[in-house]
Amino acid sequence: MELQKIVGANVKAIRERRKLTLDAAAHETGVSRSMLAQIEKGDVNPTISVLWKIANGYKVSFTSLMDSHSSAPLFIGAEEVEPLVEDSGRYFNYPAFPFQDERHFETYRIRIEPGGSLTAQPHMAGTEEYVTVFSGSVDISSGSERFSLSEGDSLRFRSDVEHSYANAGTATVWLSMLIYYPESE
Repeated sequence: MELQKIVGANVKAIRERRKLTLDAAAHETGVSRSMLAQIEKGDVNPTISVLWKIANGYKVSFTSLMDSHSSAPLFIGAEEVEPLVEDSGRYFNYPAFPFQDERHFETYRIRIEPGGSLTAQPHMAGTEEYVTVFSGSVDISSGSERFSLSEGDSLRFRSDVEHSYANAGTATVWLSMLIYYPESE
């Protein structure tokens, strides 16, 4: 099943489990009613920013919107992952392992072309990101803090504040990202 159909089915299932109308869902997520309807039908490929708004509004993990709900062992070949693309094709997010209730994390491979960047809205309270750079150099901000990372560097930071990633260099950046969600009470 293609990614936008999986996302649509998951967004609709979450809304229906919570017994929300499209209007109420739009209010919770900050995404328009018409956009939510198009996403639920699988008619559009939403941006990373829109998916984060939905995940944060519903208080679910980002990858839970893309999970096909399979529990079998999983090998993911690099060519099998359909990236989410932002910043006019300069920021690529490759979802790898989706959030699962018993694990409280999700993982991604990120590619940022020279000049590429992404500003992310705050995630749920207490959420942390763990990043390791495999090539290139990237500037990461978390709230008012700024970090410059190069190949081999790693960073853990709070991502429940606005945060961003930028490639100000001339080489492509490749990094891994793990997002940890605190256990809900």
